[in-house]
Amino acid sequence: MIIAFPPCTHLSVSGARHFEWKRKDWRQREAIEFFMQLLNADCDKIAIENPVNIIGWDYIKKHFPDLCEKYWLPIKCTQIIEPWQFGDSVTKKTCLWLKWLPKLKSTKIVDKWKIITFKSWKRMHSFFYNSYWDGHKRSKTFPGIAKAIARQWTI
Repeated sequence: MIIAFPPCTHLSVSGARHFEWKRKDWRQREAIEFFMQLLNADCDKIAIENPVNIIGWDYIKKHFPDLCEKYWLPIKCTQIIEPWQFGDSVTKKTCLWLKWLPKLKSTKIVDKWKIITFKSWKRMHSFFYNSYWDGHKRSKTFPGIAKAIARQWTI
């Protein structure tokens, strides 16, 4: 089984303002190739976790038609999950591309009044923990999702 968390830096739609440069210097092309190598690996069960990104959208058709033909892109994700569905009081839309694995089942839904949205979470943490919201920490998989993956897919 492969459970992959490839870097999202060059694929995530949150960085769209930098896409032109990432196309020009081939970082985006290389990231797409790496993502697709994982998805097409010779393995029975594959899960790839990434934020909403260009793999599943028309952007890829416009800018990478050769890769679309090579890999049959775009490929929509199998499931979209949120940390609040797994006990973490935050919103962060996360996509899963699954091959021969079941969709993750929610484990502990957080009360909607306790969920911290992206904007309020950023404000709160920058006020209390100035460095918390940097890209490296922001890109981590939340503990509730990680536990659900470990419990539901390792049989």
